[in-house]
Amino acid sequence: MQISEFLITNYQSPIIMIPISDNIYSWKKPMITYWLIGVNLFIFSWQLSLDINDKLGSFVNTWGIIPEQINTAFTNAIFYNSAAWIVVFWRLFSLPLSLFLHSSFSQLLGNLLFLWVFGKSLERILGQQRYLLLYLVAGIFAGMIQIFMEPKLTIPVIGANGAIASILGAYIMKFPKTKIDSILPLIIVFIPVEIPAFFYLFWWFVQQLFYGIGSLNIPGGVTNLGYWGQFAGLVTGAAFMRMVQRR
Repeated sequence: MQISEFLITNYQSPIIMIPISDNIYSWKKPMITYWLIGVNLFIFSWQLSLDINDKLGSFVNTWGIIPEQINTAFTNAIFYNSAAWIVVFWRLFSLPLSLFLHSSFSQLLGNLLFLWVFGKSLERILGQQRYLLLYLVAGIFAGMIQIFMEPKLTIPVIGANGAIASILGAYIMKFPKTKIDSILPLIIVFIPVEIPAFFYLFWWFVQQLFYGIGSLNIPGGVTNLGYWGQFAGLVTGAAFMRMVQRR
């Protein structure tokens, strides 16, 4: 029995798996992954400065996805006033921008960790353009699914969860048996283990139970992208990789 199997079977406390890297090596630099991580960190730093000045709530409500507002704008544009399409397009502009907003330190670190571990190898396989296209399109599509599933939601939906889920879905489709170098924290001891990549398909959803840790002070509240949107991102990533493999 491998050490990872022994620990997962016998360790009775809540298990926290921290992925570090895969064992796929390449000389190519994952520049888009670097860029995405940098942009997310920069915007989160901006959010922190807004939080200090009590302006974060207004910022998030302007650029986060608010399903009720988008659906109301659509209804007004279709049935009442064609000029309301301007409002529709303005609100839809929040779909890509909301990918770069985060509500807590734990959400940011969780997303960026998965982006780093699974994104860099995927970028080398897909190429920079297709990789960035997958990230943005899947993230936007996940937001649209969330609007459809929760049309009455009045608080902002933010986070790159749907985009990261697409990266994970595409990675699992391409490298289902790859071992991921991970760390298992046990009290004050950190034990290095190798975990199958497919395990993190499950762990991705479990870890989000901890996304409330280190939350920012956003008046009125905010929600992370729900599981319906993330599942849509996951399927989009897997389908995209399947299409690339066929071609």
